[in-house]
Amino acid sequence: MKLRLEKPWLPMTAETLAKLPGQLGVYQVADSEGQVIKIGFAGGKSLFGLRSALQGEANVLGSRAAKFRYEVNMQYQSRYRELLMLHIADNGSAPEFNRDSLPSRLGRIG
Repeated sequence: MKLRLEKPWLPMTAETLAKLPGQLGVYQVADSEGQVIKIGFAGGKSLFGLRSALQGEANVLGSRAAKFRYEVNMQYQSRYRELLMLHIADNGSAPEFNRDSLPSRLGRIG
C-alpha cells in the first residue's frame, strides 16, 4: 500500500459530491492550483459518510475548495493522522485549514 493519497482529483461540484458513497474514509481538499488546503475524515458521526463530510467542507471552504480526492478506509483515524504527518514532512507545515485543529500527539515521519 502506498502511503500518499495519489488518486485523481475530482471537481468539487454538487453533482460530483452527490455521487459519493456514504462510507467512512479520508479525503484531501485542494485549491484550483492543486495545493492541499484541508485533510479530513468521515467518521462514525458523519451522517452520510464521505458524501456529507465533503459537502460540509464545500460549504465551509467555499470557492477555495476546487477539487478533492478520497479513500474509503475503516481505519480513518489512523489514516487521517498518517496523511497529516506526510503532508507536514513534505511541506514543512500542516494544510492551511488544519493548522488550528491538529490532533494532539501527532507523530513525525522522516
